[in-house]
Amino acid sequence: MAGGSPCASCKLLRRRCAKDCIFAPYFPPEDPHKFAIVHKVFGASNVNKMLQELPDYQRADAVSSLVYEANARKRDPVYGSVGIISYLQNQISQLQMQLAFAEAELLCIRMQQERSLANQHVIDIHEPSSLFCATASPAFLNP
Repeated sequence: MAGGSPCASCKLLRRRCAKDCIFAPYFPPEDPHKFAIVHKVFGASNVNKMLQELPDYQRADAVSSLVYEANARKRDPVYGSVGIISYLQNQISQLQMQLAFAEAELLCIRMQQERSLANQHVIDIHEPSSLFCATASPAFLNP
């Protein structure tokens, strides 16, 4: 209980907030919505049990997860956060496919450019100067 004001949990549940209230550190009176959404989805009794089963150092992370999941359930009552994760994984797959297509297209363009450059520098074996230039290139000088 901070400053005599009951925590958001005790205020919502209309009970006296004890000094050792398990909810008080995680559901401050300034943020009543946080507990209200968790309570609506999971129930105060279940949240109380979950918090009591965890060591103190893990409780804040558990509350953050519960709040996140409760908000996700509010948006998508059937799938909750799993729906969000699936949606994002689908977007990643689509973007990876688009990237693969773009890379393949870029490779095709490069190959076309190389072919066009090679066609411009076709060696005429009947022309002695062309033959000399081809054999005198740096690639042939250093075996």
